[in-house]
Amino acid sequence: MASIALKTFIGLRQSSPENNSIKISKSLPTNQTHRRLRINASKSSPRVTGRNLRVAVIGGGPAGGAAAETLAKGGIETFLIERKMDNCKPCGGAIPLCMVGEFDLPLDIIDRKVTKMKMISPSNVAVDIGQTLKPHEYIGMVRREVLDAYLRDRAAEAGASVLNGLFLRMDMPKAPNSPYVLHYTSYDSKTNGAGEKCTLEVDAVIGADGANSRVAKSINAGDYEYAIAFQERIRISDDKMKYYENLAEMYVGDDVSPDFYGWVFPKCDHVAVGTGTVTHKADIKKFQLATRLRADSKITGGKIIRVEAHPIPEHPRPKRLQDRVALVGDAAGYVTKCSGEGIYFAAKSGRMCAEAIVEGSENGKRMVDESDLRKYLEKWDKTYWPTYKVLDILQKVFYRSNPAREAFVEMCADEYVQKMTFDSYLYKKVAPGNPIEDLKLAVNTIGSLVRANALRREMDKLSV
Repeated sequence: MASIALKTFIGLRQSSPENNSIKISKSLPTNQTHRRLRINASKSSPRVTGRNLRVAVIGGGPAGGAAAETLAKGGIETFLIERKMDNCKPCGGAIPLCMVGEFDLPLDIIDRKVTKMKMISPSNVAVDIGQTLKPHEYIGMVRREVLDAYLRDRAAEAGASVLNGLFLRMDMPKAPNSPYVLHYTSYDSKTNGAGEKCTLEVDAVIGADGANSRVAKSINAGDYEYAIAFQERIRISDDKMKYYENLAEMYVGDDVSPDFYGWVFPKCDHVAVGTGTVTHKADIKKFQLATRLRADSKITGGKIIRVEAHPIPEHPRPKRLQDRVALVGDAAGYVTKCSGEGIYFAAKSGRMCAEAIVEGSENGKRMVDESDLRKYLEKWDKTYWPTYKVLDILQKVFYRSNPAREAFVEMCADEYVQKMTFDSYLYKKVAPGNPIEDLKLAVNTIGSLVRANALRREMDKLSV
């Protein structure tokens, strides 16, 4: 994964006279010839006269909402296009503590403050996690439809134009610094749900439209391996909900997923029960049933109120940038291995990309080019590559078999492991360790893996 994440993309583009016109109109599909453009340093980019730089953000999730708000506050004329304003993505909904502060999130959109977790092994050995948390620390649990709407509304308040529409495709610029022509179907109140074909001309595009990104396809960004996440929202009795008041559960084992984990995460008045897999997508419903069975005594009698499924990227795309088009969030492939976390990284990448555009355009006064957007990628990879690499290694080592998962759960009982894990998760930094404790951890890890391998060999004998 690391080698893919850190690929660099190079190119040069010549500057040309600016284009100051904007057009939003009804249109019919047309074919445009794609051209390879050359870029040069942003300082030589022309000034935009008579208007500010125009940027379209495709997708209204955490990445799109954060990007649109940052652009609008930075003096960019911003358009955010989102088809499903009430989208309920099948997402565990966990956000780290640092996100609450960094993105100034109000506490009333956080359904639960999780301070306890149970990691449950294939043999149902449960380890309690959370004993190292400080009194003010917690993992926030949100519903995506609530968080996403809040971030979009805040972008609109900052000045972004939020368009209820389905992005279809875009025509590439016919000349350097010419606009991108976006084709989308508008679903505003005037169309009565039927939809109306429209076009929009912009200077740059941020693709925040998820794992099936049409923006990514438009720039031939390449494919990536993906997982299928399946989740059921289950309303349980108040007595049973009390158990999950500040507790989340994670189940590991071949029964719930051969390469991921199952979860029960608390929401406002229900729990989210789900699982995911990359290698056995066709069996996802079987894994979901097993997850429910593992948690049966705590959710029995519950009513399923919503069923959700969605692809989740497993690594960054081969290409995340072309000319004045950049990918962020799931569209770029920013979901971590092992934990499957994506909300924070989506919002953070959207904000970083937008900041690069604001800075490069001098608050919307100059045209941007690929070198401006590349600063976002360089900053992103430098900041988060260690986190992605560590989690990638953990998944390869501990998710490969049930004995390895037993060893993983055994390790999670260690207080030092818990402290390092939570410090890294809550604040999104690879926490510096204590050399002596690191040595102890290494010895314990080797011991756990040796026992796991011995157990695997015995299990293999029994299966012969």
